[in-house]
Amino acid sequence: MTDRKAQLAANLAQVEERITSACAAVGRKREEVTLIVVTKTYPASDVRMLHELGVRHVAENRDQDAAPKATACADLSLTWHFVGQLQTNKVRSVTSYADVVQSVDRIKLVTALSAAAVRSERELGCLIQVALDAESGERGERGERGGVAPDGIEELAAAVDAAEGLRLEGLMTVAPLAGPFAGRQRAAFDRLMEFATRLRAGHPAATMVSAGMSADLEDAVAAGATHVRVGTAVLGVRPGLG
Repeated sequence: MTDRKAQLAANLAQVEERITSACAAVGRKREEVTLIVVTKTYPASDVRMLHELGVRHVAENRDQDAAPKATACADLSLTWHFVGQLQTNKVRSVTSYADVVQSVDRIKLVTALSAAAVRSERELGCLIQVALDAESGERGERGERGGVAPDGIEELAAAVDAAEGLRLEGLMTVAPLAGPFAGRQRAAFDRLMEFATRLRAGHPAATMVSAGMSADLEDAVAAGATHVRVGTAVLGVRPGLG
């Protein structure tokens, strides 16, 4: 085993232990939580090693990095999640490799994703990204790190549900840096779960709740997240983006 692979294996084991402990603490089964490893800024060789170590879900946030990496790893059985703010001019490329887009936050993006999915004869999973720092904002306001204000969730969900080539999977959030939930990750994730429960009432298949990262995955698991997105704790501190 190479030094890098050994390092990844040790890091994965630690993250696995954290998720298992977090589940046990609130009486959840470990299999209720899916680990998504965020591989942004890291090479395709790391993705290959992660796959050898049992990782099946990976996430990227920049199409220019993700597209060549996904092509280089096309022979692997991986589910690719796109988690970054997505411009409509990147949609066709993202749709060619992503299985799930977690950052759907406006109607224009739904329309573009649907057209691209139909064109490429693919079905794309979609999560509505919720901006908890835009909670008291006007309808349609977006958060600092992307996402739709909570009062826009249902309209977007209905649009995804009605769009050809798209499948409504659930909700995603990034713990906000501003507003009433800044520094209160557990409260933020509890709030997201309230919205997720409400969403499922009208869209029973939308069961996915993506929340929590390296620093706060325990809070996300405690709140009920089904997916956690972990980068640094698995891959190490990211190299600078030049």
